[in-house]
Amino acid sequence: MTTDLKPIDPQEAKEWYLENRRGELADATYKAHKYRLSPFVEWCDTEGDVSNMNDLSGRHFHQYKKWRRENGDCNKVTMATQLSTLKVFIDFCESIDAVRPGLSDYIDPPTMKNKEDVNDDYVDAETAQAIIDYQRNFNYSQREHVIFELLWHTGMRNGALRAVDLDDYDNEERTLEVHHRPDQDTPLKNGKEGQRVVSLKPKVNQIVRDYIDHHRFGKTDESGREPLLTTRQGRISKTSIRSNCYRATRPCEYGLGCPHDRNPDDCDAASSYHAASKCPSSHASHSLRKGAITHARRSEVPIEAVSERMDVSADVLKKHYDKRTKKQEMKNRRGYFDNI
Repeated sequence: MTTDLKPIDPQEAKEWYLENRRGELADATYKAHKYRLSPFVEWCDTEGDVSNMNDLSGRHFHQYKKWRRENGDCNKVTMATQLSTLKVFIDFCESIDAVRPGLSDYIDPPTMKNKEDVNDDYVDAETAQAIIDYQRNFNYSQREHVIFELLWHTGMRNGALRAVDLDDYDNEERTLEVHHRPDQDTPLKNGKEGQRVVSLKPKVNQIVRDYIDHHRFGKTDESGREPLLTTRQGRISKTSIRSNCYRATRPCEYGLGCPHDRNPDDCDAASSYHAASKCPSSHASHSLRKGAITHARRSEVPIEAVSERMDVSADVLKKHYDKRTKKQEMKNRRGYFDNI
């Protein structure tokens, strides 16, 4: 062990790292780093017998990687993201004299092949329309209906939808303004760069108007603001928005038979309000966002317009969100060149 190193245990080093990154990482990214480092701290305590970061060597990382692969639900993508975060963490530890210089070079995250790190789970346009038809007929302008319509129509993240206030909605102009207010618990993933005004189709706008007039709870949040989407307690949480999406996207919920041959009376996912995510065919809000972006691209909406409306860079859009086949991409391009 190098004499110039300063003793520090893994948990404390993790806390130092997180405190150092708190001001520069978006809230969701900060939580992701905290989550990804937890298994390593656990391993140090229970398996690696590492109570002082000064004692770490390249051999420890090999042992940790083997333990993580054998004892956790850890696919190649998860392993890559966790080891990448660990590498950044160890690099920070080098800067505070907690580990020997150059130790982070011993961490070698798996290399992802093209699109290997892309999650292909998304809601297709046909499924979305079936859900919308059901909601408009049987659950009109209820909160769950409004959430689904807005996420599909705007393609925004659930954190952005949660951040919208009543005053951010303009019935006459048919618009929603999306603002970054981190000091009041409604940050946007991309900060002020994610601020925008989103237009609404007349039918979607009317649904929002009817929700406000008939079903919205007249609540304020802890900052005294009036959220557009409310519960009996105040501003809706991102978890609640996600849960609403799981419930709405169960096939048995929108009038289809169960594709998994389950009896709804005996199925927890069908009968329990909080277990909808257990349905293999249900989708989280992020899958809805992917589907909305893909639908826009397949409908030949220019990539610049999709990028600005849905707050996603062109590169990220192409890699993670655009689910068109090569043939669909060709058909979309054909119209631009046939008449040249």
